[in-house]
Amino acid sequence: MPDLLIELFSEEIPARMQAKAADDLKGLVTNGLVDAGLTYESAGAFATPRRLALTVHGLNTRSPDIREEKKGPRTDAPAGAIQGFLRGAGLDDIAKARVVSDPKKGDFYVADLVKPGRTAEAIIAELMPQVVRGFPWPKSQRWGSGTLRWVRPLHSIVCTFGPETEEPVVIDFEVDGIRSGNVTYGHRFLAPEAIKVKRFADYVEKLEKAKVVLDPARRHDIILADARNLAFAAGLELVEDEGLLNEVAGLVEWPVVLMGAFDPAFLDVPDEVIRATIRANQKCFVLKDPKTGRLANRFILTSNMAATDGGATIIAGNERVIRARLSDAKFFWDGDLAIPLETLVPKLEGITFHEKLGSQGDRVRRIVALAREIAPLVGADADKAARAALLAKADLLTGVVGEFPEVQGLMGRYYATHGGEDAAVAAAVEEHWKPQGPSDRVPTAPVSIAVALADKLDTLVGFWAIDEKPTGSKDPFALRRAALGVIRLLIDNDFKLSLLNCIFPMLVSWEASSGKDWRVNLRNPHITLKLVLEGSTSLDSRLNDPGTRSRLVAKTTDLLAFFSDRLKVQLREQGNRFDLVDAVFALGGQDDLLLIVKRVEALGALLATDDGKNLLAGYKRAANILKAEEKKGTTVADAVDANLFKEAEEKALAAAIETAAQAAHDAVADENFEGAMKALATLRAPVDAFFDKVLVNDADERVRANRLALLTVLRDACHQVADFSKIEG
Repeated sequence: MPDLLIELFSEEIPARMQAKAADDLKGLVTNGLVDAGLTYESAGAFATPRRLALTVHGLNTRSPDIREEKKGPRTDAPAGAIQGFLRGAGLDDIAKARVVSDPKKGDFYVADLVKPGRTAEAIIAELMPQVVRGFPWPKSQRWGSGTLRWVRPLHSIVCTFGPETEEPVVIDFEVDGIRSGNVTYGHRFLAPEAIKVKRFADYVEKLEKAKVVLDPARRHDIILADARNLAFAAGLELVEDEGLLNEVAGLVEWPVVLMGAFDPAFLDVPDEVIRATIRANQKCFVLKDPKTGRLANRFILTSNMAATDGGATIIAGNERVIRARLSDAKFFWDGDLAIPLETLVPKLEGITFHEKLGSQGDRVRRIVALAREIAPLVGADADKAARAALLAKADLLTGVVGEFPEVQGLMGRYYATHGGEDAAVAAAVEEHWKPQGPSDRVPTAPVSIAVALADKLDTLVGFWAIDEKPTGSKDPFALRRAALGVIRLLIDNDFKLSLLNCIFPMLVSWEASSGKDWRVNLRNPHITLKLVLEGSTSLDSRLNDPGTRSRLVAKTTDLLAFFSDRLKVQLREQGNRFDLVDAVFALGGQDDLLLIVKRVEALGALLATDDGKNLLAGYKRAANILKAEEKKGTTVADAVDANLFKEAEEKALAAAIETAAQAAHDAVADENFEGAMKALATLRAPVDAFFDKVLVNDADERVRANRLALLTVLRDACHQVADFSKIEG
C-alpha cells in the first residue's frame, strides 16, 4: 500500500517546541485522514531544528463510498412534499426512488444515496493547507507580506505519495505562496544544496548524506555516547543531565561532541554554580573527577559543525565565553561570602510576596513563629527551627541566586555554613524548599522538617485566608505542590500531626492580623475547631463573632478537603483506591494524614481478601435495608434485645458483633488499624449466615425492629474504621 511523506522546512524551531510539534503534526494529519475515511498501518513523526517530518505507511488510496437511505414522504403525499424530497435527495425523477411498505405508516418513498469516495491525493491536498494554517504553535510569527503564521519563516513543503514499487507522485497544493514539491535541503552549512526525495527511506538516507540526522532519539544517543567516551578517555565521568541532553539534541542536526577546559581557579566556586553557569549560558555538560567526587575543569560541548580544524576554533570560542561567565559567577560568590546572611534578612521587607499577603519579611516572621510551634511536634529543637526559618529566604538577595534562581536554598546552606551556623540550621535553610515534586527528596532531619512544614502551611493557609485557591487547571502559586509536600513530609517521616489543630489557629491569627503582626499558638486550648463545633463558651475572644467563626470553620474545612484531594492523587499513584480515602475522611475529624494513610492501607488489605469483599457486600445489604426502612418510617429499636431473638443465626451475629466491635474499638484506640480490620473480618461468616437464614422484615413488629437494630449495630461497628457506604463495589 502507498506511503505518505511530508516535510515542513523552515528556519530554526526552538528546541523546547520540537517534540510537541512533531506529535501535533502526526495527530492533525492522521486524524484528518481517518475523519475523511482513510485508514493507515503506522505513522511516525520527527523533528530537527529546521524541519518537521511525517511518514504515514500503508495508507489507502481511496476512501470508501458512503451509502445511506433517505426516507421520504408517503406515496400519496402532496406533490410539493414529493418535489421537496426529490430536491433533498438529488433525484430528478420519483421513479429513481423505491417504495417501502409499512403496516402502520403505509407506503412511502426511500432514496438510496451513494456518496462516492475520494482519492487519497484529493483528501491530502485539501487537508494539508488546513493543517499548516491551523498549526498550534505556542508562539508564531508572520514575515514578509504573507498572512501565514509559523514558528519561524516556512520555506518549503515536501509532500509525496505512492507505493514502494512505483515512482511516488507529488501531491500538489499551495499555502501562502509556498507550493508543495519533492525538494528539501541538507545541513545549513555542510550541505545546503537542494535534494530531490521520493519516499521516507530515500528521504532519511539522503538527509544523512547531507549531514542531517532526522531522528531526535538517535541524535540524543550519539551525543550521550560520544560525551561518555570523551569523558572516559580523559579519566573523568560525565555528569548526565537528561533535560539538557534533550535540549541539545534539538539544537543540532549533525551532532559533533567536543571537550573544552576552563581555569582550575574557578573550582573554588561551588560545583552547583559552575554547572548552572555552564548549562544555562552555553548548553554544555560538566565533568566530574571520580577521585575527588568534585567537578573537573573540563566541559563537553555539542557543535552543529564538523570543522576542518577538528573543532579547535569552536572549543576556543566556548572556552572564552565560559571563562567570562565563570568570572561573573566567582565575582558574585566572593561578594556574597563577604556579607553575613543574617544582614540580608531586613531587606526582605522590600520584596513583595503577594499584594494581600505582605512582604517576604512578613512571611519570614510567620514562618519563624510557626516553625517554633511545629518543632516540638516533630522532635526538633525550637530555637534551631526558628533560626533556620529566619535565614531561609535570605539567599534570595544574594548575587548568585539573583543570577541563578535554581540554586536558591542550596546557596543559603553554603552561606549559612560559611557564617558558622549550626549544621542542622544550615541544612534546613536548603531543605525547607523540599520536596518540590513527587520525585524530589523528602527531608528527614527534624529541624528541616519543621521549617519545611511551616513554609508550606504558611503558603496554603495564607492563600486560603485571602480566597486565592486553585481553580481547575490553574494553580499559579503551586498550592497543589505545597499540599503534596506537606503530605510527603508527614507520611514519609512517619509523623503524626493534626492538620485541623494547625490550620484553624493559623486562620484565626490571619483573621486578627491580616498576616502582619502575626502570632500563632497551636497549643492554645481556647482556639480549636472542636470547641467551636461543640458550641463552647470558653473560646478565645477573637472567636466571639458568629460570622467570624462560621467563615473560619468553612475555610478550615475547605482546606482540609483540598488536602484530601491531594492525598487521593498520591495514594492512587501508589496503587491505592481513592474511594477508600473518601471512606476514611467520611468518618469526620480525620485530619492526621499518617493515620489516614494507615487506615486506607489496612482497609485496602481487608478488601483484597474474600472475607473483606463479602463483609462489604453484607454491610451494603444491611445499609440498604436500613435506608429503605428508615425512609418508610419503620420503627427501629433503640437497642438490641437478646430476648427477642428467634433464630440461632441472629444470636450468633449479635455475639460476633459485640466481640468484633470491642476488638476493633480497642485496636483503633491503639492505632492498630490492621488489627481493627482483622476483627471486622471475623464478621463475614455470621453476616452471611444471618442473611441466608433470617428474614429481617418479620411479621412481628417487635422482632422486625430488633433485627433492624442489629443491622444498625453492624453498620456502626464497621464505621469505627471507615464509612463503608463510600466504598465502591
